Amino acid sequence: DVQLVESGGGSVQAGESLRLSCAGTGISLRSAFCVGWFRQTPGQEREGVAVIAGSGSPGYADSVKGRFAISRDSAKNTVDLQMNSLKPEDTAMYFCAAYLKQDPWYTPANFRYWGQGTQVTVS
Repeated sequence: DVQLVESGGGSVQAGESLRLSCAGTGISLRSAFCVGWFRQTPGQEREGVAVIAGSGSPGYADSVKGRFAISRDSAKNTVDLQMNSLKPEDTAMYFCAAYLKQDPWYTPANFRYWGQGTQVTVS
């Protein structure tokens, strides 16, 4: 079975940093797969935050450009999201997703596999 497990969430003050990690079992998160990070707040739609293509090229939502960085650790089979200069509006449940079936990457339905999420709270 394919499983994605997010970790690294927590509660921080505005301006601080967090690093989220998405670990895969039953699936390789190495260069063959497009992996994305999404976030969702209660009552809102899930929104794309960042994506890393099989080539290693990143993509970001405008709201996080310059503050967040997505990277792939092939040795650990993880995709990480470094979040700097956090703002209260970044508060959400963060999910990782793998295996992009079709473009665009920021549409949740276009990813096949999902993790259960990790909560990020910025106050």
